[in-house]
Amino acid sequence: MRFSGFKVVKEALTGHRGWTPLWRDPAPQAHYDIVIVGGGGHGLATAYHLAAIFGQARIAVLEKGWLGGGNIGRNTTIIRSNYLLPGNEPFYEFSMKLWESMEQDLNFNAMVSQRGILNLCHTDAQRDAFRRRGNAMLLAGADAELLDRDGVRAMAPFLNFDNARFPIKGGLLQRRAGTARHDGVAWGYARAADQRGVDIIQNCEVTGFRIENGAVKGVETSRGFIGAGKVGVAVAGSSGRVMQMAGMRLPIESHVLQAFVSEGLKPVIPGVITFGAGHFYVSQSDKGGLVFGGDIDGYNSYAQRGNLPVVEDVAEGGMALMPMIGRARLLRMWGGVMDMSMDGSPIIDRTHINGLFFNGGWCYGGFKATPASGYCFAHLLATGRPHETAAAYRLDRFARGHVIDEKGVGAQPNLH
Repeated sequence: MRFSGFKVVKEALTGHRGWTPLWRDPAPQAHYDIVIVGGGGHGLATAYHLAAIFGQARIAVLEKGWLGGGNIGRNTTIIRSNYLLPGNEPFYEFSMKLWESMEQDLNFNAMVSQRGILNLCHTDAQRDAFRRRGNAMLLAGADAELLDRDGVRAMAPFLNFDNARFPIKGGLLQRRAGTARHDGVAWGYARAADQRGVDIIQNCEVTGFRIENGAVKGVETSRGFIGAGKVGVAVAGSSGRVMQMAGMRLPIESHVLQAFVSEGLKPVIPGVITFGAGHFYVSQSDKGGLVFGGDIDGYNSYAQRGNLPVVEDVAEGGMALMPMIGRARLLRMWGGVMDMSMDGSPIIDRTHINGLFFNGGWCYGGFKATPASGYCFAHLLATGRPHETAAAYRLDRFARGHVIDEKGVGAQPNLH
């Protein structure tokens, strides 16, 4: 079944009796050529690209819960490519291009809205840093504009420009950035992968790896052993626990990142806005709720919930930026489990175990990377070679000293 405007009208006139499930619910087979562990955005995108771009068959995606129950459904939905370092910017710009064509490729409405992202600067030094970042973006083929104070005021006159501590002096604007519907992304990739023969197996938790003579032979699961020629792991915040089953210790810590939604308000936020003097970012959903977040909880945790001091810190950042939201009521909050790498940048690489591949360490950048992460991981699984935009994401870069420290805050995951 293909979606179209004609299909929507037809179903509306015929009692909506022609809709079918978006994907099958198959029983696991005894053996697959490729098994993807993790049914989140990255795992589903990997399976889709393996089947659609690289012509691979006999693929399974194993998800311990339900599709959309992990980080893919627990984020602030921002997509952007405003990175600085050469190890990151080409990759995220590649992802941005894939976002722009994704809905047509998948025949699914993921509500991709390129409403722009504005990063505010509050000091002369910060403005100079944004000028450098914008030039790096332009050199990588992305778009970037440096706005002065009047340019920012024209876009967002409601901001607190004359805050004595955090005066707004300008901002870096990427107009092609924006937001997408997070669960729509998961559903779109799942549907498109299923149509190409991928088995998506929910409620199937991986409990171990079967490794013989240095090579992976398959995975032990809550639904029995499943053999595999290759195994790709993309489990976000559970990376450390899952890879430990294969005897690996990763340079990763798991931290909670909280996000929040306010009650519905009239349209006010033009796109995505970030506070440059603290960690606060905000956009407005189609239902009118302000969607915002800030820093990770500093302690390690696998729980999908956070603590109150971070709630207070995020609310303070929002109030410093735009005091007008002070009386808006918080509607709900949630937490995603971030796999924080030691330099704040991701890992897409093969492991020392033949046939076992790893995709993780996405920190804050997981959602916006979904299309390119899936494409590059599929490229690695299918060809055995890293994609050119992900060549820097080697697992051994920490031992080699080739870290990609985008923020320059040091080798402490709780600081990134």
